[in-house]
Amino acid sequence: MTAPVKVGTCSWTDPTLVRQSDWYPRKSMTAAERLAFYAGRFPVVEADSTYYFPPTPELAQTWVERTPAGFTMNVKAYSLLTGHPTFPHSLWPDLQAAVLPEFRDKRRLYDKHLPPDAVDEVWDRFLHSLRPLAAAGKLGAVLVQFPRWFGPKAVHSERLREIAARLDEVGYRGCVEFRNARWLEAEECEATLGLLEELALSYVCVDEPQGFKSSVPPVVAVTAELAVVRFHGRNAETWERSAPTAAERFRYHYEIHELEEWVPKLEELAASANEVHALMNNCYRDHAVDNAQQLAQLLAGEEPDPDPAPPPAPYSQQRLRI
Repeated sequence: MTAPVKVGTCSWTDPTLVRQSDWYPRKSMTAAERLAFYAGRFPVVEADSTYYFPPTPELAQTWVERTPAGFTMNVKAYSLLTGHPTFPHSLWPDLQAAVLPEFRDKRRLYDKHLPPDAVDEVWDRFLHSLRPLAAAGKLGAVLVQFPRWFGPKAVHSERLREIAARLDEVGYRGCVEFRNARWLEAEECEATLGLLEELALSYVCVDEPQGFKSSVPPVVAVTAELAVVRFHGRNAETWERSAPTAAERFRYHYEIHELEEWVPKLEELAASANEVHALMNNCYRDHAVDNAQQLAQLLAGEEPDPDPAPPPAPYSQQRLRI
């Protein structure tokens, strides 16, 4: 038997999708209606807003109430927890006072700017906020995405062990995406995958532009019960350039033949995992939702629609609790 492959996107709220495409039937739809509309068409989604601002349990509860039974949501870890630059005002007000004095005027905040006990508190609050999703059986995994400078070093392996322990303590699954290709180089690849397997962390396979120093190769591997693939598009022009928005950087619409390349790879993952998530991160206008629908059709053995459009909206007949 093979595992189910759930296909979705890395956002349902990107401004270009909401304002510059016709995928949602009305521009005036509420946040509740948009999520219900999305969840009526795809079985999985990634919440990426949690990378910029940590969620609250109340927000997570609304996600539970606006999605059907069996729906799955992966949640991207808060930037402060993965070594990324963080907006100081995104930190809880009471913890902003814990920032070391010499760093309080910085435009970007890093975890090293806080004492260890404050970082522990950030972790506790972030993981606590996801309890409603976990209790409803809708939390897929916490996506831990590391920056490009995070390479294969002993201290970084210990960081992975620490994160795995935190997730295990609360019973959450974790998936890890590297942005540094050295983790997957010949002399490191086996050790990297072995470490993730030891820690029961899912390796995130990627599809992205190749030929750059920052390019992570499309290694297909299963290191835990959940396998994850994230499709970043293949826009070589913007991959290493400073783009005004993430949507511009990932602006790419996959051709059918490019999606077909991944069908046997996803089937390979499904043969070794208990569940597979294939998530489109080319979230520019309707590119991601179009490609997600096409990939789902290919996996079902159907002829993909070259210009997919959303079916009639069932959300209007659903009773939403907002």
